[in-house]
Amino acid sequence: MTAESYEFLVDEQSDGLRLDAFLSDQIPECSRSRIARDAEQILVNGLPQKLSRKVTAGDRVQCELRPEEQHDLVPEEVPFTVVYEDDRVTVIDKPAGLVVHPGAGNWSGTLVHGLLYRGQTGADSFRESGRPGIVHRLDKDTSGLIIVARDTGAHEYLQNQFARRTVRKKYVAIVRGRPPVSRGRITGCIVRDPGNRKRFMYHDTKGKAAETEYLVRATFGSFSLVELYPKTGRTHQLRVHMQHSRSPIVGDPVYSRDREPGGLLLHAAALQIRLPGEKTPRLFRSALPERFIRFLQAQNAPEDVVTTDWSAVPPVWSSEDHTQEKST
Repeated sequence: MTAESYEFLVDEQSDGLRLDAFLSDQIPECSRSRIARDAEQILVNGLPQKLSRKVTAGDRVQCELRPEEQHDLVPEEVPFTVVYEDDRVTVIDKPAGLVVHPGAGNWSGTLVHGLLYRGQTGADSFRESGRPGIVHRLDKDTSGLIIVARDTGAHEYLQNQFARRTVRKKYVAIVRGRPPVSRGRITGCIVRDPGNRKRFMYHDTKGKAAETEYLVRATFGSFSLVELYPKTGRTHQLRVHMQHSRSPIVGDPVYSRDREPGGLLLHAAALQIRLPGEKTPRLFRSALPERFIRFLQAQNAPEDVVTTDWSAVPPVWSSEDHTQEKST
């Protein structure tokens, strides 16, 4: 298999990062150890450089990586709920604990394996990507809505909407404490924690720009139920932003260091997106899972907080206009 080629322009937010850290941030789920192991060539402004070199804003970085070891995708029966399906897309309500696609340490039992079991194969080249149909992802411990393409044309069409940020998403979370204001916006950057590559950190200027709007819907005891509206899609964005606001998400073992029996209380409750061939965006919803209800009841939350279907509460972006895009 041929090497994977990448080229990046260093922006001001990445100025001063080590070359290996910069590449790890730019290439999804690519660790610094893999870069050190598999890099066939790394050039900065056309010249070979060591991975310890620090990059400067304006640098042009080119990298060629040997392909990572591939594992055959074998269809497996994996439990998940299909919310909507046609011949172009599938909308899934992902349970917490389910990994979206194969990767290091997760070569079986993923959502992709379950899709293949249901007969979603697509063209051979589509399947051989290792992530057939995956347009966006949810963390393993986050539950809720995810849309998957069933052919390459649909994949490109959906991916374009995510790139243009015309997709609207609403998450519901239970957090410790209460954010500083009842409705606010968190901006800044997210950068990988240099001491633990599985964690990310908030930074004022360095890293990838990230933006989240939030709305506090209810407060009970020392907890709050909030709606989160990510404007960008950075890894762990909502979890990092809530920690930064001093109201970490309950059950987050990485950013709040607790071990809530119900797990991470973060749920993708609404997704608004235009489907291939359609002119009007569709709105999909997913009610809060039982683990949320159990927690609310255990904390003696008011009855209306427990019984409200928060996925059906109109999202704050429901009336926003969407950029018109050509249907395919």
